[in-house]
Amino acid sequence: MEDTQPEGGENNRDVEVAPARISVHPTQDSVAVAVGSDLRVFDLRGNCGVTLVDKTGEAFHKDSIRAIRYGANGKLFVSAGDDKLVKVWSTDSWRCIASVCSEKRVSAVAISNDGLHVCFADKFGVVWVVDLHGLDGNETLVNKKAAPLLAHYCSIITSLEFSPDGWFIVTADRDFKIRVTVFPKKPLDGAHEIQSFCLGHTEFVSCLAFLVTVDYPRGFLVSGSGDSTVRLWDINSGTLLDTCEVGSKAGIVDYNGSEVSCSTVTDLCTIPGSNVVAVAIQSLQGILLVSCDLSSQTFGAVKVVSSMGDNFIPTSLGCSSSAELLWTITGVSKLHGSDHSSLACVRVLSGFKKTIPDAAGPELTVLNDNEVPGAEKLLEKLQGSVNVEEEVFLAAAEAVKTSMCNLLIKKQYTTEKREFRKRGRNDKKTKQ
Repeated sequence: MEDTQPEGGENNRDVEVAPARISVHPTQDSVAVAVGSDLRVFDLRGNCGVTLVDKTGEAFHKDSIRAIRYGANGKLFVSAGDDKLVKVWSTDSWRCIASVCSEKRVSAVAISNDGLHVCFADKFGVVWVVDLHGLDGNETLVNKKAAPLLAHYCSIITSLEFSPDGWFIVTADRDFKIRVTVFPKKPLDGAHEIQSFCLGHTEFVSCLAFLVTVDYPRGFLVSGSGDSTVRLWDINSGTLLDTCEVGSKAGIVDYNGSEVSCSTVTDLCTIPGSNVVAVAIQSLQGILLVSCDLSSQTFGAVKVVSSMGDNFIPTSLGCSSSAELLWTITGVSKLHGSDHSSLACVRVLSGFKKTIPDAAGPELTVLNDNEVPGAEKLLEKLQGSVNVEEEVFLAAAEAVKTSMCNLLIKKQYTTEKREFRKRGRNDKKTKQ
């Protein structure tokens, strides 16, 4: 049988890994971590691990979880991923109150600011919406139907965000585009009004976040990309306000000591109420902090925090609106050649202020294990196995990089190989 592997490599599900994700309750009541198919939640108020209750008939998630998200009011939590299941959880009881089947693997999720709609994006470029009107924490809906909201037409959607005022839903994709769409009053009928396109990235857009302060409640959009930049946008007009070359600012070098010319921004996290954006970069052992002067609509000082431990390359960032703590995690699922089915390590930083300290000022504090809220009980719950060599996490970071390249960087095929792939497409096969 002819080999179907195209040039440049094909997604190989046997070696494909999923990065560990972290999400923090808006008022820091709890913290959730997804590693592979494992969803781990720690109740910070009760100082105990959470037991998830799922009576939808499904055995929780059966494949890697790609997206997790708390709602703006903290009452809902959503998880979704490669098993094509979108699960909506009540954070009061941690019961699964709705289970939605997606046609394709899910790449991103978002919850409307009023908590009445859950949106998710699939690998085919379609954003779907689920109506939660009338659903409470005691009711369970199995296989609730989702309606198509909008589409990017065959381009993987990498990130979903609702604007702070709830007027817009912002979608980013593999083809360098950011689309700002008016979120309709009747979402089940579809979203047909495009507010703007934010164009300027030269590689896939990997993550989005809104920077909101008291003086600027409508906020500004911040985006990260495979082109090693973070960009600031006015979403009403789609205007690019400023660009920060985070790769060069961080002075990233590879493991052989050579400078890395381009490194993907893997996650962004804005510190609520401040002008600071935390940036995770796939080759940076630590995080980058970028300040924004919102009055002039430009980026300002940049600070590298590299005291998080050797080989700690964050795969996800999270922050609550009520505490000056930044939660970070590194880890993956299905690491090839490892004895561990999943890896995770959590670090928490404190000491954030309204602006970034000067280079000569005090360093942000990386909390010791006994200083982290929940201490050892939390770490045991969220990390699982804690006795993992740092070199293993370094290998995990390389695996995430390869997986992201396979997923988001478009592959080039010869004409012959392209025609062969077309003949093998499911929609081209003759029905027997």
